[in-house]
Amino acid sequence: MTTRAQQYQETRRRIIEAAADAFSELGFHGASTREIAARAGTNQGLITYHFRSKDELWKAAADQILSLLRTSFSLSSKGDAMNDDREQAREAVRQYVRFAAAHPELFRLMVEEGKTADDRMQWLVDNHLKPLYAGFERLLAEHVPGADNGMVPYAFYALAGASSLMFAVAPECRRLTGLDPARKQAVETHAEFIARLFVP
Repeated sequence: MTTRAQQYQETRRRIIEAAADAFSELGFHGASTREIAARAGTNQGLITYHFRSKDELWKAAADQILSLLRTSFSLSSKGDAMNDDREQAREAVRQYVRFAAAHPELFRLMVEEGKTADDRMQWLVDNHLKPLYAGFERLLAEHVPGADNGMVPYAFYALAGASSLMFAVAPECRRLTGLDPARKQAVETHAEFIARLFVP
């Protein structure tokens, strides 16, 4: 039998997941709490019960998706027994592509929030993107001999876009190419292509 605490956590989880989808698709101002409640399969009153404001809900959604990204990388690195530096870097790229495929809302959210120099963008950069950027910088320094530090900003954004775009615009990709980017084989082919492109 489900306890009240479990019901509370399950409802909160559904709301956060629905919010991440809605915010990434419609933007902060376009995503209403009514829309988020409908996607979560709950009533609008429960959103205000769990979250004091729409801004707090947005932060919870951003925290959720970016925490999943960090966890994905920490788990994959613990099981990493490869000695080849370049292959370790390639595997990190593959892991990122796989995550982007499973969570297209990440790239959509980054694009949506990165367009405006407001408080949400600053919070996102300071709390999540700076640590990711520092990790990317270390990855290049440790596993890609001869990497030029001056190229890190360009490489960071090039990798984010190249890895994620086809999943973020999957309907367009299907219409344009006939390829379903959500298929496992397509994800793995793309992961290998991007890994070899960035770490020859």
